[in-house]
Amino acid sequence: METDIDPRSLIGRKALDREGHRIGTVDEVYLDDATGVPEWAAVRTGLFSRDAFVPLAPSALVGDTLRIPFERALIKEAPDFGVGRHLSPEQELQLYHHYGLALPAAGPPEPPASMTDKDAERDFGSVAGHDD
Repeated sequence: METDIDPRSLIGRKALDREGHRIGTVDEVYLDDATGVPEWAAVRTGLFSRDAFVPLAPSALVGDTLRIPFERALIKEAPDFGVGRHLSPEQELQLYHHYGLALPAAGPPEPPASMTDKDAERDFGSVAGHDD
């Protein structure tokens, strides 16, 4: 997914749904490992202090807010995988399905066969602004 959003500018911004209702605050931004393109954001909803993952490609920065073109209920029901950890290919696939988005042409990247499941989870989808 391609987006013109600078991931460093998103942290701490308010996130709004397609109707302009406040969802929460952007907590983390996740980059695609292969391209370095910002792909997902974790939005702290305030509802039991959980994070909802939202896609960045159809979203837009409008003023000081991130506008997410989905209904509030769909966003709040998004899977919460915890922040500060890499997204596995399976988790990313769940997010694509949750939002009804088409998979990238190549689909989510598969971890190398030599990696263990733990390695694959750690090495997929870097978090913007975090160094390992």
